[in-house]
Amino acid sequence: MIKPKRFLKNLENLFTQIRTGLDKNKYDTVNLYFQDESRFGLITKQKRVISARGVQPIGKYKHSYQYKWLWGSFSPISGESFCMTTDGVCKELFIKYLEDFAKHKPREVKILIIDNAAFHSTKNVTIPENIILLPIPPYSPELNPAEKVWQWMKDKMAMKIFDTLEDLEYKIDQLLETLENQLIKSITAYQFYIQAYYNAFKV
Repeated sequence: MIKPKRFLKNLENLFTQIRTGLDKNKYDTVNLYFQDESRFGLITKQKRVISARGVQPIGKYKHSYQYKWLWGSFSPISGESFCMTTDGVCKELFIKYLEDFAKHKPREVKILIIDNAAFHSTKNVTIPENIILLPIPPYSPELNPAEKVWQWMKDKMAMKIFDTLEDLEYKIDQLLETLENQLIKSITAYQFYIQAYYNAFKV
């Protein structure tokens, strides 16, 4: 099992190997992304709120088992993102996501930091040529700052009621529109990734 410290120590070497093997006739740029999925449901997400001393805060609450999944990749280098909404998660949808992402800026090599979810398995699967997957070590979600993007989005949706999945998707789309490049960079720019990237690619 690869441990987090070993993964981080080898990160610059991995990036350097990618740079030296790059076909400059086929690709113009290399970018780093953090990829993840998160479930957004109609159930009301609660959070702490400010109230006067001794006053019990009251808020509306909806209980529901209906939900959508949001897939996303977020770059700490350029602040760009690529997202897709689905009704569930599975290996086939993961491959579809990669295929669609590969078509976005096709002359860009996309290094994707991913976790070890079972449906991320690429056994017997052809990965698009301009996508390189780098799995983080097991049980180390702190190495994937895409988790913090979901946290930012869900905090904006907390204590709100959504009557239908269409209402929920509309709110998700609104939040994605406000997720500007500079904000993505401020959320995901972990220094050890940034340093390893720039040391390897000399950008």
